[in-house]
This record gives sequence, C-alpha cells and structure tokens, in this order.
Amino acid sequence: GRDGKLAKPRQLHNSHWGLVCPAETPEGQACGLVKNLSLMCYVSVGSDAGPIAEFMSQRNMQLLEEYDQNQNPDATKVFVNGVWVGVHNNAQQLVATVQQLRRNGTLSYEMSLIRDIRDREFKIFTDAGRVMRPLFVV
Repeated sequence: GRDGKLAKPRQLHNSHWGLVCPAETPEGQACGLVKNLSLMCYVSVGSDAGPIAEFMSQRNMQLLEEYDQNQNPDATKVFVNGVWVGVHNNAQQLVATVQQLRRNGTLSYEMSLIRDIRDREFKIFTDAGRVMRPLFVV
C-alpha cells in the first residue's frame, strides 16, 4: 500500500518447496524478506566428477569429440556439471544404472541426476554449493 511495500518478494516461490522454511521469518519491517534454510535441507560439499565421466565412457557413452550428429541424431546428450561430455544411445538404461549405483553407495549420495526426455539430455551435478533436500525412496 502506502508504505511502498511489495508483496511479491515476501512470498515463497514454488521452486523453494522443501528448501526454504515457509514459517520462520522475522516480524516487522523485514517480514518475509529474510528466508531461512529448512530444517532437513543441506548444502552440498561436492565431489570429483572424473570417476562418473570415466564410468559412463566405459558404459558405451560416445565422447563428444567422436560424435557425429548425422549418424546418430536421436542420441541423448550427457552433461557433467554443465559441461557436455558425450552422448548415449540408451539413456533410460544409463540413468537406471547410475541411480542404482548412487542408491547402493558406490557413487556419492550428493550427486544430482536429471533426465530431460523432451530435450534428450541427461545432466549430472557433483559440484559444491547446491542446496539439497532429502528424497526418500520407498
């Protein structure tokens, strides 16, 4: 209203679910502007990306230098920490294998795996500083 307070910066965005506490905020002038980390949330410390790239090249991942788009136009791009490292023909099997290795403790539990079927991309993040929340597999 009259004080020039905007409501939008004080509201939580949908992407903050599980990462930012919806209730813990100071009263008064800064109400809603200070956002606190959720109780179950943590910040990743990071791990080396070399072993996962090596593992995938042993599992039929074609390196980017050897990739010819004309021969294999439907291949899934593989990214490690935002860097395009190669392509793979059977992304569904690759994702399932990497998920299983992460769940049984062979790979770091902090490793984030994202498969984008529409854009044919498989993204793996191992870097530090990512805000993460637990995901329980039942």
